[in-house]
Amino acid sequence: MKFRIVLVEPKYEGNIGSVARVMKNFGFKELVLVKPPPLGDFCRAMASHAGDVLDNCKTFDSFVDAVKNSNIMVGTTAITGKSDDEHTRMPFFTPKELKEKLCGKVGEISLVFGREDVGLSNEEIKKCDMIVGVPTCIEYPVMNLSHAVAIILYELNNVPPGKIELAKHDDLERLYEHCQFILNQTDYPKHKRNKTLLMLRRIFGRATLTGREVQTFRGILRKIEFHIKR
Repeated sequence: MKFRIVLVEPKYEGNIGSVARVMKNFGFKELVLVKPPPLGDFCRAMASHAGDVLDNCKTFDSFVDAVKNSNIMVGTTAITGKSDDEHTRMPFFTPKELKEKLCGKVGEISLVFGREDVGLSNEEIKKCDMIVGVPTCIEYPVMNLSHAVAIILYELNNVPPGKIELAKHDDLERLYEHCQFILNQTDYPKHKRNKTLLMLRRIFGRATLTGREVQTFRGILRKIEFHIKR
């Protein structure tokens, strides 16, 4: 299993250095930054002996480009949904539950962390396949960025290697587009389509589908499409 840690528009260079340090603590190497601030001496100082993580980090101008090659995108949030009807941030997994879902799998996982003040936007969260949240005190659930990264990486630093290859993200996106096409071709209520598509993304995301499984689903959709055209 290969993990990349993605920081979306981090505000403070010191936090980036601290994240690099905890990555080094737990053996993670791939850091990706989306529109970061300039990285200077303070960032280096906070990274301590993790300068190599900073040296090898990749920078992108957009969230989509940063996660382009991942099999699964895991969005992190301090604000989780309260009911099963809130699909944007539900269902969510604890870091330990996320580890259990990934055991035995092979692929690239993007762990996506949002801005220090507002986190990930709803639109960014909707693009993610799975949601993870760190259980905290309800009175003050928002954690320091590097602390949240540390807790999640602590759980994931020894995920057992596996042989089950996860579906490519592009194949999953084509599956979602196919589902949307089928919904649009039927009399499925228009006001429910976006919510249903998000629900399907959450279902397929936590199912950690293989490429063969994705193609099987698409085969079923093609049969439905054929009968609709007839």
